[in-house]
Amino acid sequence: MMQWGGLRGSMFAAAIPELAPLDIPTLAFIAVCIGALLGLMLIFAWVQQRSVRALAWWGSAYLIGASSIAFWCAPAPLYEVPSEWSQTLTFLACGMIWNGVRLFHGRRVLPTAAFSGAIIWLGLCQLPMFTASSNERMALAVFVVASYTFFIAFELNRERRKSLYSRTAAILVPFLHATIFLLPIGMQMFLPAVYAASWLTVFTLETMLYSVGTAFIVLLMVKDNDVDLYRSAASTDALTGLLNRRAFLEGALSLCARQANRGLPVSLLMLDLDHFKSINDRFGHATGDEVLRTFAGVARSNMRGGDLVGRLGGEEFAVIVPEPIESAARIAERLRAAFEVAGVTIDSQVLGATCSVGVASSREPVTDISALMARADAALYRAKRDGRNRVHLADDERPQHPDAMPAAVILSDTRRAQAAKLPRSLAGKTAGKRAKPPVQAAGGRAATSRLPSAR
Repeated sequence: MMQWGGLRGSMFAAAIPELAPLDIPTLAFIAVCIGALLGLMLIFAWVQQRSVRALAWWGSAYLIGASSIAFWCAPAPLYEVPSEWSQTLTFLACGMIWNGVRLFHGRRVLPTAAFSGAIIWLGLCQLPMFTASSNERMALAVFVVASYTFFIAFELNRERRKSLYSRTAAILVPFLHATIFLLPIGMQMFLPAVYAASWLTVFTLETMLYSVGTAFIVLLMVKDNDVDLYRSAASTDALTGLLNRRAFLEGALSLCARQANRGLPVSLLMLDLDHFKSINDRFGHATGDEVLRTFAGVARSNMRGGDLVGRLGGEEFAVIVPEPIESAARIAERLRAAFEVAGVTIDSQVLGATCSVGVASSREPVTDISALMARADAALYRAKRDGRNRVHLADDERPQHPDAMPAAVILSDTRRAQAAKLPRSLAGKTAGKRAKPPVQAAGGRAATSRLPSAR
């Protein structure tokens, strides 16, 4: 029986083929071909999309990296080059990838920094202490690669957008970049000679995986950037850079839904530039466009990150804020006062441009933004009717803390009560007398400027 078991074991052992070791020249040839093809693919993508110049840098880096592997692993009779030259090309490819990331995010290229790693490597390798296969040379290679890896990770993390592809790139690209170059170097430095001898095999396999994976991530980043540009163009007003009407309404509904889930109020501001048609008629449409851009700049600088500002059309704008009526009134008054200062002189013309604001708020869940807009628009109409350059609240708004309201914000019912009493009081005071000229306020404006007028 024991003899039969031994015979059976020997039969199975004979049936299992012995695994041949991986052939380094063959792997190197495949890695060179893959790197060269991916480099050509990225350059071809750049030819088709010349606006993304980073593709040319990345494609060239792939071709240089493929050349580095060819010099490194080719038989000596074919390429008689110093050993440090192939590694110089590797560091040059790293620098070009880093500059491609900078260029992709709209920053200027730093050619000196891109080539400095290769230059430093070539210079130090001429010293006696940095001989081939020495630990000092390995440490220098680790330092150069780690530096470029940090720079690439910094650029990606600095400009990552809130999308899956960009977040993936910010994590995977530097990780793969560090692994492909640092792991083989670490194997050669720290592992026993039996394992360290296979570092070239690991490097070649990693190069193939790195080349394919990074190329696809790069293309996804470019696609993501294009989608972001198209989305921004579709949702942005071309003149002012603010959200257009459709994008504002979609964002406002999303904000209202978030506030409703939290049980918090939301407030809407309707804003209209005063006498805008007159400005266009007197100073031209170019000045009118500059007035719109100036207001957009003032609105952006006075809003917070969670607020939405949009241009609804013409000289009409809207702002939605996740705040109660008291805070919204303060925001509206701050915006009105800031534009009053900025609108004194625009485009070298003394205009005195101002805006009127209507504010409405809701503590109930808002499912139809048009109802909230209608209330704010009615308050805006009353602000226009009562003299412009002022903030009015909707009729049904009753602030919980009226003392916290800005002094310039007057409730609509108080304004109408004052307006109703004004003709009788003026008639009694001026009966049989010549009307006195209006008293000038400290700021140079008439004290009656906030009273109803026929403008």
